[in-house]
Amino acid sequence: MLTTEQLHALMSDIESDRVERTISTTDTDKFCEAICAFANDVPNSRQPGYLLVGVTPEGHPSGLVVTDQLLQNLASHRSNGHILPLPAMKVQKHILPGGEVAVVEVQPADMPPVRYKGRVHIRVGPRRGIASEQEERLLSEKRTAHMRTFDAQPCRGCTLDDLVLDLFLVTYRTAAIAREVIEENQRDVKEQLASLRFYDLGADCPTHAGVLLFAKDPLRWIPGAYVQFVRWAGTTMSDEPNDDKRFTGDLLTVLREMQGFLSLPIQTYPVAESPLRERAEADYPPVAIRELLWNSVMHRSYESNAPVRFYWYDDRVEIQNPGGLYGMASAENFPRQTDYRNPVIAEAMSTLGYVNAYGRGIVRSQDALKKNGNPPAEFVTGEPTQFLATIWRKP
Repeated sequence: MLTTEQLHALMSDIESDRVERTISTTDTDKFCEAICAFANDVPNSRQPGYLLVGVTPEGHPSGLVVTDQLLQNLASHRSNGHILPLPAMKVQKHILPGGEVAVVEVQPADMPPVRYKGRVHIRVGPRRGIASEQEERLLSEKRTAHMRTFDAQPCRGCTLDDLVLDLFLVTYRTAAIAREVIEENQRDVKEQLASLRFYDLGADCPTHAGVLLFAKDPLRWIPGAYVQFVRWAGTTMSDEPNDDKRFTGDLLTVLREMQGFLSLPIQTYPVAESPLRERAEADYPPVAIRELLWNSVMHRSYESNAPVRFYWYDDRVEIQNPGGLYGMASAENFPRQTDYRNPVIAEAMSTLGYVNAYGRGIVRSQDALKKNGNPPAEFVTGEPTQFLATIWRKP
């Protein structure tokens, strides 16, 4: 982060394209637009940008007192799902003679363009605004050198004809991009897909994320991209299966079908509150299972031919996905630390409304289990090739 000397230099440089000053502490849109613009780094400075809260337009401290709540509010903009893909940023407080300053440091994004509420914000010199189509195209081209996650790599052999374009144009695009931006758009569908990391213009083919979201037959290209459900008549795999189901198709269909299916295996029963009143209780809270299922779909390794296994026993539910903890996440810091094997898929699930805030799925699941009277979920995190979550039935 900045030293005090560096902060003074940035405060006095009022023409910098790496600095935005504000005396407001509550203008969420202004904060998020600045973070988005710095992450896009249109000037290609490859240096962080800084949002300085508590600094006047002339570059002087405004006399602000920076509270812990303000720092938490600023930090929350990273993971609230409005800025996609997630920006890399830090928040810090500086104490100066004329007042305190909250500093938000934003690193240039590896996978631009970055959007806030469906719009690509940029900054050139002191000007901040919405990117033109040409500026957005330049951001997409700059991204190619950094696209190394599997979901962002080209799916060679697949073509535009293998996609259901209405899924993108009618369903996904309207959720991801602001309406007025769509109305002004003059680009062909390949460029539109590429701007959201679903098409590789250099390889002239969809990315793996584009296949998972929009392909007519995703399994043709990614054989393990499905969820296998089995209901066992007992507590081990040696018991007979009572029911089984395979969730296949584009990712939106898979998520929608699983969400509708979840309530079917869950048993509910009446519990007397008084001689004249009963309440319904369930052996599992649906939200806990749903959060861990979404977690498995989002974080699994799609390079594996194995599916997500969703096994329902008499005493527990097990959700197992190929691929262990990824990147900065480890057995020692799980679930406090989150990293993304599939950042494009994570962004898509947020856009479609299946993820509300990043990094909270495990926490929400555990909270729901506790409120329902279930034991805490258990996790096998030390295996490099798989991740296993176990949810125990309510006693």
